[in-house]
Amino acid sequence: MKRIAVLLFNLGGPKNPEDVQGFLYNLFADKNIINLPFGVRQGVASLISSRRAPSAKKNYAHMGGGSPILKETEAQAQALEAYIAANTKGIEAKVFIGMRYWHPFIEDTVREIDAWGPDEIVLLPLYPQFSSTTTLSSFQAFQKVYAGKARVTSVCCYSDNAHFIKAHVDAIQEKIGTLKQPGHYRLLFSAHGLPESIIARGDPYQAQVESCVAKIMTGLGNPIEHSICYQSRVGPMKWIGPSTDASIQKAGADGKSIILVPIAFVSEHIETLVELDIEYAHLAAASGVKDYIRLPALGVNASYIKALNDEVLKAIGSGDRVVGDHNCGKCHSFCPKRGAA
Repeated sequence: MKRIAVLLFNLGGPKNPEDVQGFLYNLFADKNIINLPFGVRQGVASLISSRRAPSAKKNYAHMGGGSPILKETEAQAQALEAYIAANTKGIEAKVFIGMRYWHPFIEDTVREIDAWGPDEIVLLPLYPQFSSTTTLSSFQAFQKVYAGKARVTSVCCYSDNAHFIKAHVDAIQEKIGTLKQPGHYRLLFSAHGLPESIIARGDPYQAQVESCVAKIMTGLGNPIEHSICYQSRVGPMKWIGPSTDASIQKAGADGKSIILVPIAFVSEHIETLVELDIEYAHLAAASGVKDYIRLPALGVNASYIKALNDEVLKAIGSGDRVVGDHNCGKCHSFCPKRGAA
């Protein structure tokens, strides 16, 4: 029986208030987040993390002082491992978790994987849409420390996976079915934003967000209005838009209620539980939005777990070192296929 290690990548998050500044430092010290020379980047990361820690701690206090993202990811790992065991013959799969910016770090998980002794490793990011700031950063962290002999296959993106699309279509349809006047609502698909400069360098994230939303709307077959927007903007750079806050204000001005879909987040964390549920809910009320509904992140949604299973099977059945469920037309400048052996 073939032994397959599946490594789920996620950002991670602080477990308690004492972790917040360290988590923020690790985030901003990533060269894919702040593209500055090594020493300068570390200095900037130290400055930003120290300045932002107090306000961040207040936000994490809304969630008991720390992020639930590890528990969320553990539940997804358990669900995927159980699904593979129940539906796939001839392989023994064990699902591991590697966080980019807090424990359990990718580097530590690599040692666990080596100790387990797999025949093959599948790198599976919990970021459906590829970005150099998330997926590529995680791949690089793994490659930096892995020196084992097992074959490694990377799943670079799966935002067009049919089961991923279905998970969102079903959730939206279920909610629309409960509304007395669905025509009074506008769907807002909110994704984490990026500076325009990153997109200009060839990052396909925005295009992949737009592609999967188009497929979701086709699957809905419903004329309900929709818009794509981007949240979590920080710093003075120009970011891709429209912003989620501006889109909420526009909905209020247009007399529309909102169904907000976290299209790029598959687990609950600070950007859903605080930014969307508290900050933007207050903004919606202040903007005259009569009803503000936020759909939950996919989490262990059955169709989403099937999507992850699909990507694992595609990876172990492929002769390629990098696989994905999105056709970019051509390899973009950050595409991991370019460096794949």
